[in-house]
Amino acid sequence: MKKSIPLLLIAASASLWGCIAIFVRGLAQVGFSPMEIVTIRVAIAAILLALIGGILYRNEMAIRLKDSWMFIGTGIFSIVFFNWCYFTALNLMDVSLAVILLYTSPIFVSILSYFVFRDKFTKTKFLAVAGTFVGCVLVAGFRGDSAAVSATGLLIGLGAGLGYALYSIFGKAALNKYKPFTITFYTFLTAALFLVPLTRLWEKADVVLSGDSLLYGAGLGIIPTVLAYFMYTKGLEKTDSSTAAIIATVEPIVATLLGVFLYGEGIGILQIIGSALILLSVSVANLNFENIRPNKKGLQPM
Repeated sequence: MKKSIPLLLIAASASLWGCIAIFVRGLAQVGFSPMEIVTIRVAIAAILLALIGGILYRNEMAIRLKDSWMFIGTGIFSIVFFNWCYFTALNLMDVSLAVILLYTSPIFVSILSYFVFRDKFTKTKFLAVAGTFVGCVLVAGFRGDSAAVSATGLLIGLGAGLGYALYSIFGKAALNKYKPFTITFYTFLTAALFLVPLTRLWEKADVVLSGDSLLYGAGLGIIPTVLAYFMYTKGLEKTDSSTAAIIATVEPIVATLLGVFLYGEGIGILQIIGSALILLSVSVANLNFENIRPNKKGLQPM
């Protein structure tokens, strides 16, 4: 049972990420741009985490300045970079293809963690990664007649997958020195400090402080952000990075079901097969799961 808890935490966090459309669509209807929505997300998360930390985790609020590279990695190179690439890709190509490129992240994680953490890249894991990718293609509803994508669009789409994967890499490195709460807090604080001046969100203070904005913004900052990322980081404590990334791909399944039951979007037989294939891949990846502890060597700064 104890071996299953980290897996369940990661799966639960991915499920919460799959519900993000509820809050994003609400804020979009109010009039915020995609990057402004990202700014609201990380800013509210940083404020909430600061309050929680001041009350419950005072002894986990301090970090060494020399370790700030870890949180630049999780906050800017992952959170900010991933969102920028993903939203840009959505404007350059079909949504289905953008989602496919985003979910190349398990492939990036498996490759990067092999070189950085010396995680074993077994045949089982290779098959799970391959099955996950094919499943995501089917879930996204990829069509052979999709419009051609430019080289720039393709690179930006792959950048979303890379940025999505980097949280696992930098997060696992940070776990060698810090607790999950510390990592989560400084991830979103770093992202907020970077994005707020960039988007100049204070110029729309009247809109930000309106009723709907506060409702959707608070929900976005708490449910698929603070809670989801904390659970994911906690799950990483005893799970290797590539396995965690594979499990996290239950997100498109949740997002698909949300679209069907909440927004009345259609779902085809290929999407159902893809969802089942992802679940099967997750199961295969954990057939020989062991209680893996974090790599003590971690990721060394360059």
